[in-house]
Amino acid sequence: MKLTNLAAFTLLASATFNTWAQVDTNKIEEVIKTSMARFDVPGMAVAIVENDEVVLAKGFGIANLNTKAEVNKDTLFGIASNTKAFTSAALAKLVDEGKLRWDDRVIDHLPEFRLYDSYVTREMRVRDLLSHRSGLGLGQGDLMIWPSTDKSVADILSGLKYLKPASSFRSKYAYNNLMFVTAGEVVARVSGISWND
Repeated sequence: MKLTNLAAFTLLASATFNTWAQVDTNKIEEVIKTSMARFDVPGMAVAIVENDEVVLAKGFGIANLNTKAEVNKDTLFGIASNTKAFTSAALAKLVDEGKLRWDDRVIDHLPEFRLYDSYVTREMRVRDLLSHRSGLGLGQGDLMIWPSTDKSVADILSGLKYLKPASSFRSKYAYNNLMFVTAGEVVARVSGISWND
């Protein structure tokens, strides 16, 4: 498999260490370099943190195929839908802390939230934001955020009401990024911390 874009991998190499307290960074670097060669990855950055202590933070390979700039520990990579796991985990943490319930209505946290259908607007729950069963079609509305955008979260939320559903609410699975943007804003409103922070 040849990757033409920068990629980041989560490497699980149990043979590399017995416990986190015994991390052998030389063996980890060996696994990283072997994996990069095997999957034709031009560059990646790796950080290992244990008990709030950075055990390893290092760049490998190149960050730009044209300039050949090297990756370092501070190189930023697009991580795409891995952010969905962060959003889900942040919501789960807020649920565990009792600040939010999975069955809370979205409009109770985002009063301006509106979808094309008023029933769906009223009945959309926090858990629905993560299920890909909003009724929106596969990737519907993605041009508001992809490949890049100058739109604010408020702009994106206000655009949702114009997206005509492709199916009825909760009836079909269709991968949709905008509900996760909405979920991220729920995180921000409930926690008082922006999603980016």
